[in-house]
Amino acid sequence: MKILYGIQGTGNGHITRARVMASAFKKMGIAVDYVFSGRAQQNYFDMDEFANYRSFRGLSFTTQNGQVNSYQTVKNSRICRLLKDIKQLDVSGYDFVFNDFEPITAWAAKRQEVPVIGMSHQAAFLSPKVPMFGHSLLRRSLIKYYAPADTYLGVHWQPFAQNIIPPFIANHRHDNPVNIDNKVLVYLPFEELRSVIDYLQEFPEKEFYCYHPHAQNSSIANIHLRAPSRDGFLNDLANTSGVIANAGFELSSEALKLGKKLLLKPLSGQFEQDANAQTLLAMKAAHVMNYLNPNALDDWLNSSSQKQINFPSDPQPLVEWLAVKQWHKTQELHQNLWGSVG
Repeated sequence: MKILYGIQGTGNGHITRARVMASAFKKMGIAVDYVFSGRAQQNYFDMDEFANYRSFRGLSFTTQNGQVNSYQTVKNSRICRLLKDIKQLDVSGYDFVFNDFEPITAWAAKRQEVPVIGMSHQAAFLSPKVPMFGHSLLRRSLIKYYAPADTYLGVHWQPFAQNIIPPFIANHRHDNPVNIDNKVLVYLPFEELRSVIDYLQEFPEKEFYCYHPHAQNSSIANIHLRAPSRDGFLNDLANTSGVIANAGFELSSEALKLGKKLLLKPLSGQFEQDANAQTLLAMKAAHVMNYLNPNALDDWLNSSSQKQINFPSDPQPLVEWLAVKQWHKTQELHQNLWGSVG
């Protein structure tokens, strides 16, 4: 069996999920080739798990000051380049394409009549049972058109439908780390770094460890800036008392598994993050702010509310399900995986 795995590379969440899957594929001796799109090649980091992966420009959104810039997103889309990459990518040698919201491999497989299994958080929103908070029909159409698949598996925090599975969160190297009360991990990559620094400086009693694409390792008083590093990030996540972040799915899932309290500022104009924030708010699993609000941060720092969910770490049941190729049968997979969530 040989699989082509297409992964959306715009943010780090899809890549985090792919790391867990890559380990399971390797453990079970399944040959997998990896394709990423949505980010410039030089901006990927810590990619050893994916060996000789390929990357394409793909599609991504452009942000400015913490919100999606629709005009620049359309201007930078390079549709002709996208169509050329789709046409030239040969997927004929693969049994199927496993796709995490990546358009080039999905459309190339559709053109060449190779089966596509789409597993992503975005796919969860195709179910009308999943909260989306407005414009649901249009958004579901966009999700299907962006990365079409023959079978969809959604990933979410609750078992809303039979084709929705929980996230897989790798076990961290730290066994029962002790939280440092005044340590806060900050990951707001879509905000301007200067705005984040100014925001945090109002709270000198806390030690903020701030990861950002434009940061270099340095400290400004109590604010410790960190360049992107998966190992460094996990080390700081292990013993932080809480996480301030945009409302991406994977980091929120990691924080929930570790029992870290969350303060979320969703990326404005990105419906998935809005939905994530509102869902976690309804679950009483996060505080939410719509801008870098000092009052919201003060309330959150003084709160003790946190939620812990024991999501599975081993995707072997999913890999076995993929290998059998009975992809229309999701009920047993659904029950197996959700039965391990505590």
